[in-house]
Amino acid sequence: MERLGSNHHTPVDIRVIASTKLDLKKASEDGKFREDLYYRLNVIRIPLPPLRDHREDIPLLFQYFVHQACAKFQRPTPLITSEILQDLLRWDWPGNVRELKNAAERFTLGYDLDPGDRNRTVGMTRVSEKTNGPRRTLVEQINAFEKTLIVQELARTSGDVKATYLTLGLPRKTLYDKMKKYALKRKDFLESAPNG
Repeated sequence: MERLGSNHHTPVDIRVIASTKLDLKKASEDGKFREDLYYRLNVIRIPLPPLRDHREDIPLLFQYFVHQACAKFQRPTPLITSEILQDLLRWDWPGNVRELKNAAERFTLGYDLDPGDRNRTVGMTRVSEKTNGPRRTLVEQINAFEKTLIVQELARTSGDVKATYLTLGLPRKTLYDKMKKYALKRKDFLESAPNG
């Protein structure tokens, strides 16, 4: 690279990261995006699925955003019940993680997440009867909910396995087996519980 007014080349090391909601390949084929730019950008693709396609992450993300909001607004941590987490799993989240973060901030500020109030105060969209993609089986839904409850309790206890299996009414070995099944590691929860 040459600076303006200079005759010397300056070596630069640049990486370009671009994100889009559009199918750039199709847009370039339709003449709506420069084809040469598409091929310059298309070195490594990292597809990011919408939040509704990995609902099992919603409870942990919501708890994380609530803890962030508590620090930001200097508010005490509200109780996140399993009913609230179950309710969050029922919604479509068209705004993805940003919408979930906004919901967590509203919740922290005292807004009710009751389904009857949701459209007015939180602006969430109920999962439609005709969702895109395959519907999850009963076993998949049960597994997701079970993982949610374990994640919630591990987060609440800052990774205290004994307190978690006692609260959930599980034998110690069963909890360890389920943590292995859902790839949950105790160390990931050691700092997750808020102070106070």
